[in-house]
Amino acid sequence: MHQTNTLLSNIRRIVRLYDSMLRPVCDRYGLAPIEATIISFLQNNPGRDTAADIVELRMLSKSNVSQAVESLIQKSLLQRRQDTEDRRRIHLSLTSASAPITHEIEAVREGFRKQIFRGFTEEEQKQFAWFNQRIAENTKLEAEEEEMA
Repeated sequence: MHQTNTLLSNIRRIVRLYDSMLRPVCDRYGLAPIEATIISFLQNNPGRDTAADIVELRMLSKSNVSQAVESLIQKSLLQRRQDTEDRRRIHLSLTSASAPITHEIEAVREGFRKQIFRGFTEEEQKQFAWFNQRIAENTKLEAEEEEMA
């Protein structure tokens, strides 16, 4: 039981740390945290460029993603284009105006990674990545089984 509490507390702490490190970028560019998340997602997931991809992979609500996408389009940081084969599918892409933001977000991500892995050896980081992947697979499998039930 204690390990579960520790795991959940650590997850919350990690998210809070990342959010606090990202906050200055959001403030500097007038972005809501979810807008920075969408920019970061599109930057780091080539080929996964629809609102549905963001909802699925980041586990965010459709309505929040939709509102944030509209806001980013209004800020000229994002553009959409219709899929040539399936007109119902809308692809999102970052505009050149988002380049300074993506550079700063990348710097935050690197600083965050250095912070949380401070004192870890290369081998320990590889082990963490392996364990993390297994946990992700287990939770995904569990979610799929719950959907089928």
